[in-house]
Amino acid sequence: MEQPKQKYSLKTILTFIVPSLIGLLLFMTPISYEDKLTIPIAVIAKSLQYLLADTATAVVTAVVVLMALATLLTKIIKPAFVTSSRFLNMLLNISPVWFAVRMLGAIFIVMTFFGIGPEAVRSSGTGGLVLNDLLPVLFSVFIFAGMLLPLLLNYGLLELFGTLLTKIMRPVFNLPGRSAIDCLASWLGDGSVGILLTSKQYEDKFYTQREAAVIGTTFSAVSITFSLVVISQVQLESYFVPFYLTVCLAGFLAAIIVPKLPPLCWKKDIFIDDTKRDPEDEKIPAGHNIFSLGLERALAKADNAGGVKSLLTEGVENAIDMVFGIIPVVMAIGTVALMLAEYTQVFTYLGMPFIPLLELLHIPEAEMASKTIVVGFADMFLPSILASSIESDMTRFVIAAMSVTQLIYMSEVGALLIGSKIPVNFFELFAIFILRTLVTLPIIAGVAHLIF
Repeated sequence: MEQPKQKYSLKTILTFIVPSLIGLLLFMTPISYEDKLTIPIAVIAKSLQYLLADTATAVVTAVVVLMALATLLTKIIKPAFVTSSRFLNMLLNISPVWFAVRMLGAIFIVMTFFGIGPEAVRSSGTGGLVLNDLLPVLFSVFIFAGMLLPLLLNYGLLELFGTLLTKIMRPVFNLPGRSAIDCLASWLGDGSVGILLTSKQYEDKFYTQREAAVIGTTFSAVSITFSLVVISQVQLESYFVPFYLTVCLAGFLAAIIVPKLPPLCWKKDIFIDDTKRDPEDEKIPAGHNIFSLGLERALAKADNAGGVKSLLTEGVENAIDMVFGIIPVVMAIGTVALMLAEYTQVFTYLGMPFIPLLELLHIPEAEMASKTIVVGFADMFLPSILASSIESDMTRFVIAAMSVTQLIYMSEVGALLIGSKIPVNFFELFAIFILRTLVTLPIIAGVAHLIF
């Protein structure tokens, strides 16, 4: 049957156009800032970092400690104003595992900020790196991304693009069209923005468990800016264009292959409430083309969107949830991962099985290179730091590209995924990290042989 087309008022049309354009401008529009390509939301976040300057670490420390105390009091007293509030109960009344992680994050951040306790926890390569270099950035991004994400989510933009891009994303990646927006936000801005976008859409029943897990671990691409930092660290800036094209090729092929393998292929195609996606959702009804259907869905979404008060309420809740809920997790898990990398031989031993593969691929200095491969699971920047002492340009190129395409690192992306509602655990993330390594390494090595 032909589906009748709904008539919408000028107010509804403007409700779709104005917030969506502002969202596009803030999250999707590439701009040049300090000679680097970025997006406006990242510039706004950077401005807050500059404004806070030296007080940023004190603010973040206060946030983590306050969150730990509030969670502890909730566990002991169970105040009625917390248990009766959906939002506060979700934020403070957490499971024993997350309670332990939150407490550990508070202990680590106090030790690091005040310079007390074991050097292994608070050194510049472990807790100091997370507190001084990572958390102030996340704090700033979370505040503005959280406040402004409803502009992207609530006014029809994703309905329009999701419908238009389904014809590409579904056949190639078996994902909804709207997942392309998550990837673009990561690619132009920051991987953390893409994860936050994915997590929010999973909670709102736009992605199934499988789709959210695949998008979170596959499409939270590293920004162009960070890729430039990595290639600069290994002193190969003149190779940036072939380097970034190599990263894109390897990442594209990994996005097709890895989700077809366990553990991602084992994820269920059910929503957060255990319901299934209706196959009719992505079919084009009679009387519509793909654009008219996307536009109608966008306008229907805008028509049901709340007013300014609803936008502000949801934005504030998002920001609080991200800042208070995720930052303690990043401090705890990021510090532990970096301690393992810095003070144990765990990643050296884990890298040993890669030596024969590196030799098979004719990568020079294979033994040195093997030590950098698995250490990227702790932090994305560590492989390029270790690689700077390797003489071979080809090997440094391969390591730099590997560190970017591996995608999952516990000092940020991994901790964010574990801290979010996206259904992946630590061991699954490590398995996906290894799979991405095995898939992308031969591709990167092949390109490296063509270049060098």
